[in-house]
Amino acid sequence: MNTRIDLMHITPDVSISDGQIPSTQQWLPDDGGPSWQSRCINCLLQLLPIKQRMASAAVVQEHVRRLALRPASYEPTGLGRGVEVIRKDVAGWPVYHTAPSANPVAGNYVLFLHGGGFINEIVRAHWRIVGYLTREARVRCVVPIYPLAPRGTAKDVVPATGELLRKLLEDAGPAKVTVVGNSAGAALGLAAAQWLRDSGYRQPNGLVLISPGGDFSISRPEQIAIAARDPINDIPGAREAGRLYAGDLDVAHPYVSPLNGDFHGLAPMIILSGTRDLFYPDSIDLAVKARAAGVPVELHLRRDQPHNYAGMPTPEGREARAIILRAVGPGVSQD
Repeated sequence: MNTRIDLMHITPDVSISDGQIPSTQQWLPDDGGPSWQSRCINCLLQLLPIKQRMASAAVVQEHVRRLALRPASYEPTGLGRGVEVIRKDVAGWPVYHTAPSANPVAGNYVLFLHGGGFINEIVRAHWRIVGYLTREARVRCVVPIYPLAPRGTAKDVVPATGELLRKLLEDAGPAKVTVVGNSAGAALGLAAAQWLRDSGYRQPNGLVLISPGGDFSISRPEQIAIAARDPINDIPGAREAGRLYAGDLDVAHPYVSPLNGDFHGLAPMIILSGTRDLFYPDSIDLAVKARAAGVPVELHLRRDQPHNYAGMPTPEGREARAIILRAVGPGVSQD
């Protein structure tokens, strides 16, 4: 397993030295704050009705009911030029495979797990990231369309994702396999890695966790203040989405809230989050637990960046995508 990442790195707004993890209030001197593009994005997000969809449990329940009556499309859109895509169903799940058109049979692999709070389908913004990784890093992406809550719950989705990852690792040969997940997809990827380890299988070469949700109880006192600044997520709706995904499990179960799981023996991690994200304290604690368990980890925590900022058209987003390219790009497995 590649273990070249052996230091925690928090950039550029939070510092760390001698293994000490900063609290949510320990900042470096002001570096001028977010870019003007990022400030504009934050203002736009606040004007849009995105956060209203997470305003209450009832709103989430109604949203889920409507999606059950009229499911959203999950077909690839927005992949961009130079990308081939095929569909291969696995155990009843649609699974899309992308590859660079110039050389579709070579390169590393990415298992991409989309976000959406476990209740929303993959969307164009996710496919743009898949296309970007395929084209710029020359990787082959595997994109499972996992069932959404409440039909799909953690007790089934996590093992099935773990089994898909196990088979990908088996088939990849010397190529690197990196799991890239955003939001709920990052939680699913981390839980699947824990399932792999507990089942006696090898780990992927790395985990890239973009704005991960680690604990869907969302019970930290400081999250009330963070929620007031988050332009996307709110506590009541996010809790309800976690409850629906938990199904028969307690929301504290590691399949749902992987922050509560064991981190020993997991793959090296890169975690990207921003301080306008309701879940950013989870990112800090994920890094703490990973380092304590001897897992190589990088935490990139950016001031005033919203949930999933890594996919946004801002300088901060471009820097985050460069970090992801570095993680998934050239190189082979060390196993």
